[in-house]
Amino acid sequence: MRTGASRAVLSTLRGRTPPSGIRCLSGAAAAAADWPATEDVVAAITDLGSPASFFPVARARERRIIAHLGPTNSGKTHAALQALRQAGSDLYCGPLRLLAWQVHDQLSSGGLPCNLITGQERREVGAPHTACTTEMASTRRPVDVAVLDEIQMMGDESRGWAFTRALLGIPALEVHVCGNPAALPLLQLIAAETGDALEVRRYERLSPLAPARRPLHPGLEGVRRGDCVVAFSRREVHALRQRIEGHGQHRCCVVYGALPPDARQQQAALFNAPRSGYGVLAASDAVGMGLNLAIRRVVFTAARKFDGTQERLLTPAEVKQVAGRAGRYGSRFSSGIVTATSAEDLDYVAWALQQPPEPLQRAYLLPSLAQIELLHGLHPQELLPALLRRFADAAANSLESTNYSYARYEEQHTLATMLRHLPLTLREAWAFSISPTDPDDVPVASALLNFATAFAYRRVVTPAAILHPPLAEARSEVELQQLEATHRILDLFIWLAFRFPDAFSGAEEVEEKRRAASALVDASIRAMGVQRGRKAADAVTEADAAALLAAAWEEQRALEEAWQQRKSSYSKRRR
Repeated sequence: MRTGASRAVLSTLRGRTPPSGIRCLSGAAAAAADWPATEDVVAAITDLGSPASFFPVARARERRIIAHLGPTNSGKTHAALQALRQAGSDLYCGPLRLLAWQVHDQLSSGGLPCNLITGQERREVGAPHTACTTEMASTRRPVDVAVLDEIQMMGDESRGWAFTRALLGIPALEVHVCGNPAALPLLQLIAAETGDALEVRRYERLSPLAPARRPLHPGLEGVRRGDCVVAFSRREVHALRQRIEGHGQHRCCVVYGALPPDARQQQAALFNAPRSGYGVLAASDAVGMGLNLAIRRVVFTAARKFDGTQERLLTPAEVKQVAGRAGRYGSRFSSGIVTATSAEDLDYVAWALQQPPEPLQRAYLLPSLAQIELLHGLHPQELLPALLRRFADAAANSLESTNYSYARYEEQHTLATMLRHLPLTLREAWAFSISPTDPDDVPVASALLNFATAFAYRRVVTPAAILHPPLAEARSEVELQQLEATHRILDLFIWLAFRFPDAFSGAEEVEEKRRAASALVDASIRAMGVQRGRKAADAVTEADAAALLAAAWEEQRALEEAWQQRKSSYSKRRR
C-alpha cells in the first residue's frame, strides 16, 4: 500500500497555485495540471486504499454503527426505523426509489414532515428528516441518526460503491445498517478501519418458511391464490402471466425490473387487495426487494438465471432473498412455503435455504468526480473515457491487501465514449455518463445522445427533444415494451433536468407525461390478460387502483402498529 506517501503528495499538490489557462477544473485539479505526471503524483491521485479518509466530516464525529442483521421478514429494518423516528435529525438511505417513497410516506403520515430525494424526485419541505436513495445520500450534512438499508449490497459489483460511500461517509452519530448477516465480517473490518464503535443486533424470521414436499406441476395447473411464480426475464414473466390466466382460474399481476416503480406499486396493491380479482403474481427476482406483498407460496420456475454474462445457478443468498417474501409477518398468510416446478430445482432451493450466510469478502469503490478532475489536471488533453480507464488501471495497486475492490464502471465508460465527440466539459460529460441509462437499452441510449447533443450545441433542451409515439394503452407485448421505454426516456429527462435546471425546460410537462405513461403501463398489463373478454365490471380503473394502493399502505401502517403492540412479547435472540 502507498497511502501515507500519497497523502503527503496530495497535501503538497493541493497547496499549489493553479496555473493560468486551466478551464473547467476544480482548484485541486488545476493545481495538478502544474505538476509533471510523475508516478508518485499519479499514485497519490488514484490511491483508493484508505477511502475512509475521503470523508472528513464523518471522521470528525464519534460515530456508532448499529448493525441490525437477520433474514428477510425478521423486523430488522422496522427496529432501525424506530430509532430514526425518535431522532432530532435523520436520514434514511434505501436501495430503491420505492423504499425511499415508503419511508417518506410513513414518516409524513406519522406526523414527521420528511424530505424525499431521489435521482428523479425532489420534495424538500425544510424538514430535518430525509428519505433518499443510497446514491443521493449526503456526506456533508451532519444528522443524529442514519439508516442504511440492505447493507450487504456494498458487496455488489455494480452498485456497491454507493453503499460503501454511504457507510464510510454519512456524518451521523448513529449509523443503523440493516441487512444480511453475511455483511458482518466486512462491517467489523471497516469499523476497525474508521474507528467507529460497532454494536450488533441479531434477528430471526418472524414467521416460519419451509420448502414444499413436492414440486408444482410444470404446467402450473396447481397455482393457487397467494402464489408468486418467479422467472428471470421480462419475457418469461409475461409468458407466465399468459399461462396462468390461460387456465381460467386466476387473474395475474406482474412485477419485474423494467416496470416503472409506481406501476410496480399499483400491481403490488392489486395483488395484495383481497377482492381485486388478482390473486396470483408473476415476477422476476425484482420481487425480492422494495415491495410489501401478501405471498403464501413462492414458486421458482428455474434455479438458474442469466446474469448479463453467463447463465448460472442462483446463489443461496439470491434464493433466500426471493423465497423470504413468502409468509410476511402480520399478513393473512402466517407461514411461507417455497417450491419449484421441477424436483431437481426444488431440491436445490431446499438446500440453499439451509446454507449459512457466505461472508462478504470485499466492499466496492469508484472514484469521485473530484478525483477524476485531479487526474485530468495531469492529462488535460484526455477525454472522460480515457481518464476512466487510466484511473481504474492506476488504482488497482492501491487496493491490494485491502477490504475493497474496484467496482464495474463499463456502463459509464460506454456512455462517455458515446458522447466523446460532443463539446462538453468534464463535469458535463460526467453527469451524462452516470445518468440512469443502460447502454444496451437502445431507445433510452438514443434519447441520451439526443439530449446531450442539444445541450452541447444549443444549451437548451425542451420536451420537443423527447421523440416517442403518442401515449396510448398498449395492445400487444411490443407496444407495451415501447410504452415502458417511453417512461424510461421521460424519467431520464427529469433526472437530467435536476442536474441542469437552466438548460432542461418543461420538466413539469414531462412529469405529467411520465405519470400518464406509468398509468398506461399498469392499465395495459391488466387489459392484455388472456381473459380480456371478461365483462367490464371486472376491469379495475385507475381510480380503483389508486384506492387499492392507498388501502395497501393503510394495511402496512396497521401491521406496524400491531407489531408495536406485540413487540414486548417477542423475544429477539441477540448474541
